[in-house]
Amino acid sequence: MINAVAVAGPTASGKTALAIHLAKRFGGEIVCADSMQIYKNLDIATAKPTPDELSQAKHWLVDFLDPGEEFSVADYVRLAHEAVFDISSRGKLPVICGGTGLYIDSLLQNISFSEEEYDPEIRRELSEIAKEKGGRYLLEELRKIDPEAASKLHENNVKRIIRAIEVYKISGVTFTEQNRMSRKNQSPYRYLKLVIIFKDREILYQRIDKRVDEMLKIGLLEETGRVLNDETLKTASQAIGYKELQPYFSGEKELSECVENLKRSTRRYAKRQITWFKRDPEAVPIYADSGDIFAQAEELVEKFLKGE
Repeated sequence: MINAVAVAGPTASGKTALAIHLAKRFGGEIVCADSMQIYKNLDIATAKPTPDELSQAKHWLVDFLDPGEEFSVADYVRLAHEAVFDISSRGKLPVICGGTGLYIDSLLQNISFSEEEYDPEIRRELSEIAKEKGGRYLLEELRKIDPEAASKLHENNVKRIIRAIEVYKISGVTFTEQNRMSRKNQSPYRYLKLVIIFKDREILYQRIDKRVDEMLKIGLLEETGRVLNDETLKTASQAIGYKELQPYFSGEKELSECVENLKRSTRRYAKRQITWFKRDPEAVPIYADSGDIFAQAEELVEKFLKGE
């Protein structure tokens, strides 16, 4: 089996720095598991690794996809498998790093996604409902047929809500049941899943606020203006970091109010990530506010690689 280490946790928790440290310490390469960092030209709002960080360890699946292109969890799993196998074949340690729990779990558990028939009419109808009544309404509709899937989705994640409903309408089988059936495949990985935890959540929130301030200093406003003015980036413009600043560009709100809304949205996103990882029985905590996370992680990885 292939050894792999995952570094997960909420936004602004220090995942990138920890993954780079482990890659350098144990001879590894990093596979991105972030649903927004995969896109080209969306750099600051997505907290994509900097050129300096990218130079310290080889990164896979970062900055490779045009923002207008469709990209599913199944696409991610296929490409990530290829990356992990390549890394391992050269005697290096795959380090999967990111905050998209669905990507990490689907990869490590070797979940296969059946090629469901695509029904453009159903998708168009659901998209119209979402535009007219909003994501919350559509999420409640999903809850009626697949409460477990609904509990894992946020009302803003309209694309995945639509897909879950579409799967049921086409096949008569819920998205949750399909995932259960797909988990029967044995994983080719022996893995350690490290999750960065803050005992005092206020420390994480302070880090988030500081990160937003830093993003603004290095050009977030300019990046947002470019994204909002590009018709091909409509989907990207709804990502956290862009949509909160849109009212400033339209003259509806002052910049200070938009920045506070961005900080609030990011904190809420972090809460959802924390909830996801808390439910994970495989998560091994690294306490960011209780000592050196590098030392904690090193010790755990050393034991893991020795088979302890």
